[in-house]
Amino acid sequence: MSDEKNPATGFDSKAFLTHLTQRPGVYRMLNDKGDIIYIGKAKNLKNRVSSYFRNNNASPKQQAMVAKIAGIEITITHTESEALLLESQLIKRHKPRYNISLRDDKSYPYVFISSYHPFPQLSFHRGAKKRRGQYFGPYPSASAVKETLKLLQKIFPVRQCEDSYFNVRSRPCLQYQIERCTGPCVGLISPEAYKTDVENTILFLEGQGGLLIDRLVEKMEAAAEELAFETAAIYRDQIQRLRAVLEKQCIAGERGDVDIIACASKANAACIQIFFIRNGQNLGNRQFYPQMGDDHDPAVILQAFIGQYYLDKTIPAEFIISHTLPDQTLLSQVLSEQAKRQISLSSKVRGERQKWLEMAITNAQNSLNSKLAEKQHMRDRFLSLQQELGCPELPKRLECFDISHTQGAQTVASCVVFDHEGPVKSDYRRFNIEGITAGDDYAAMHQAVLRRFRRLQQGEYPMPDILLIDGGKGQVAEAQKALAELEINNVMIVGVAKGPDRKAGMEKIILPNRELPVDVKSGASALLLIQQIRDEAHRFAITGHRQRRGKAQRQSTLEEIPGLGPKRRQALLKQFGGLQGVTRAGVDALASIDGISRQLAQRIYDTFHHQDGS
Repeated sequence: MSDEKNPATGFDSKAFLTHLTQRPGVYRMLNDKGDIIYIGKAKNLKNRVSSYFRNNNASPKQQAMVAKIAGIEITITHTESEALLLESQLIKRHKPRYNISLRDDKSYPYVFISSYHPFPQLSFHRGAKKRRGQYFGPYPSASAVKETLKLLQKIFPVRQCEDSYFNVRSRPCLQYQIERCTGPCVGLISPEAYKTDVENTILFLEGQGGLLIDRLVEKMEAAAEELAFETAAIYRDQIQRLRAVLEKQCIAGERGDVDIIACASKANAACIQIFFIRNGQNLGNRQFYPQMGDDHDPAVILQAFIGQYYLDKTIPAEFIISHTLPDQTLLSQVLSEQAKRQISLSSKVRGERQKWLEMAITNAQNSLNSKLAEKQHMRDRFLSLQQELGCPELPKRLECFDISHTQGAQTVASCVVFDHEGPVKSDYRRFNIEGITAGDDYAAMHQAVLRRFRRLQQGEYPMPDILLIDGGKGQVAEAQKALAELEINNVMIVGVAKGPDRKAGMEKIILPNRELPVDVKSGASALLLIQQIRDEAHRFAITGHRQRRGKAQRQSTLEEIPGLGPKRRQALLKQFGGLQGVTRAGVDALASIDGISRQLAQRIYDTFHHQDGS
């Protein structure tokens, strides 16, 4: 391309480049709507930006991008490392069309041990680290944390219950009965003995499994010498369980924190595979699929991923990576500045580390192949949907709504989104429905669709091509009314009603202003897609409803009973071991509590049993 004015957008690249600085910084390319379509960094802004307009060997996609440029904004930085950091931050925030960007990046979970309680709690943690205590991780998934907590409970009986539950116990819970807890809530273990269990747990999580086993062996032998054979047997069992866990988790030769990262790319798609090694233990692995507008070299993808992903996360001391990066020294410098300690990136390793890197590469390749096959499968389903519904163009985006409640209470609406790659979970939303008659599904659907599409009109997310409604003609009509109020007339509405036997494959597909359901063949790809998105909306709605219902029950059930003040509520919870015990108690048992009259006991009993029967 030559330096000239773009006839489509009016952008004069020659004039712009004439006054462009040669200092380091970040450039943002914008289209005629003002949207950022590409973000890049440069050691010399003038040289880098000029290359886009002089590169005659650019790929068709890069040429298409340049043709859309209507303006370029720049931010000058002191150094190239500052530019790299700012570039990663901006890409992560704006996710431009032509950049490699990380999708669905969520914070990782940790194992947390509190330090503000005489009997510390072991728990799952995600989010900001505001509570006083120790955090261990990050783990690749919530299931990995839960599995670790489950293992720890079998070896070290440190409590995992919430403080609100712990503080009101009057007798030990089931965990004590099955020997997964030592009953600190009711004083069945001293703070000193409990502290030993906590210290052992910390040693295990810090990767000091060998030292921990040595200590337990010493205690087992001492107990045997004192003829305390039952105590010795407890230590023996702990040692055996510990050895079994350590054999699965320990990495030969590793003592510190290492992330092993591999990238595989093919057909404009890529998979990043990360293995998390913390304190010499393998915490598991996770894969990512960056969003890309063009085919890229795996090294470029890997560099973009690391820059974006580790911006707001704990950075390990070392990275073992599958490819040598274009700016590896620069990226190492930026990561070191972020972590305030030296960070190394290695792509050439030997021995056990080479085996782990090869395993990460194999996992990345297999995951990418599966994703590409799934993507093609999903596209086939969209093609089938186009044919069955008679759409003039191939649908690109589907949204589906469902309503969940318990006899009208705590109504929640869900909205899930699918595109040609499958679920777009970052765009999912739930709506707590208020101000309607209890159990009115039509009004709930109307409110949810209205709220969602009002946001879409404001540009929060792209408009769907098809809006699926889990329900019959009534729900479909309400969705129609909601879109008509917003003057939206370019979205196809499809109702998914349950068949006569409420079985999968027997659904009725309903279109507005059409008397008979659409005749979709059982087993057709389109029907499988409809079932998949409908089931996902149902799952998402039920999960939201359960969370809302549980919160309401915990917070407000006792508070809503007239005459039952804070002191009496506390007394009830302590005497009956929690809310569940109160709900099971009869009137006589309730009235036996000091301060609870017969009339108040009857009121409490009626509250819970009326709810159960409603």
